[in-house]
Amino acid sequence: MNFEKIEQAYTYLLENVQSIQNELATSFYDALVEQNAIYLDGETSLEVVKNNHQRLKELQLSKEEWRRAYQFLFMKAAQTEPLQANHQFTPDAIGFILTFLIDQLAKSDQVDVLEVGSGTGNLAETIVNNSRLEMSYLGLEVDDLLIDLSASIADVMASSVAFVQGDAVRPQVLKESDLIVSDLPIGYYPDDAIAQRYQVASSEGHTYAHHLMMEQALKYLKPQGVAIFLAPNNLLTSPQSDLLKAWLKEHAQLLAMMTLPESLFSNPAYAKTIFVFKKQEEGQMQPFAYPFTNLQDQDEIVRFMESFQNWLQDSEI
Repeated sequence: MNFEKIEQAYTYLLENVQSIQNELATSFYDALVEQNAIYLDGETSLEVVKNNHQRLKELQLSKEEWRRAYQFLFMKAAQTEPLQANHQFTPDAIGFILTFLIDQLAKSDQVDVLEVGSGTGNLAETIVNNSRLEMSYLGLEVDDLLIDLSASIADVMASSVAFVQGDAVRPQVLKESDLIVSDLPIGYYPDDAIAQRYQVASSEGHTYAHHLMMEQALKYLKPQGVAIFLAPNNLLTSPQSDLLKAWLKEHAQLLAMMTLPESLFSNPAYAKTIFVFKKQEEGQMQPFAYPFTNLQDQDEIVRFMESFQNWLQDSEI
């Protein structure tokens, strides 16, 4: 990976977005979607954009270099037009941990992956670019802007990831997947009538959206598949946790739980834990547990990987 090329690509992309933003009097994110469309079809009267696109093509960026350049763009945009907390991209440190877990837990070198609530697409591209596996990867996202961003970036990168728009709580026509991944949004689902179709539904007030998404997501999981969720630290102790635990007891089995450092998150209230589940089967096993303290410490990452591999070998999942 060439960091000098990434910095150059970021500079060209940023100049393009700002030029388009000024021309159209629009938001940074809408201008980014437009810049991606122009890169693909070449239709623009802005000479600076045309020239920068030629320079971008001459860089011959790899998919991971493209991803990093776009990530820097999102970080720049956050200074003036921050996305809401649930729409921000998953940090790379977490993305690489999830990639490791997927590589270890996959039953085959060719897997179908479904990401529920795929956001800007950064996590999807992180996993696909860095996994040892051959993946058929589908991202499902309800938000109009986020699906436009993720799909247009994937087109520019010539990524194999596919993105479709849809409400992850409502039933979708999707095939079963070997792996389910989700950096779950934190909050309440607004449609109580839809929520009441679920076992985790609250009888009073709105139901947690992340509970509903977990229940729905497992319906798309193959019998021997694995679901990996980034969920609030208080997932199993929150006010509606009894409803979730009752559903889990019938339908899912906890395989692993890894707490993440609060320093990774903009607000400790948004801190999350990695939960790994499979569909409920007969027999019990000892879940893997690991408390991360510093994801920048390579020695700790190595200890975690060795611990997980040893647990996996002993568990015979």
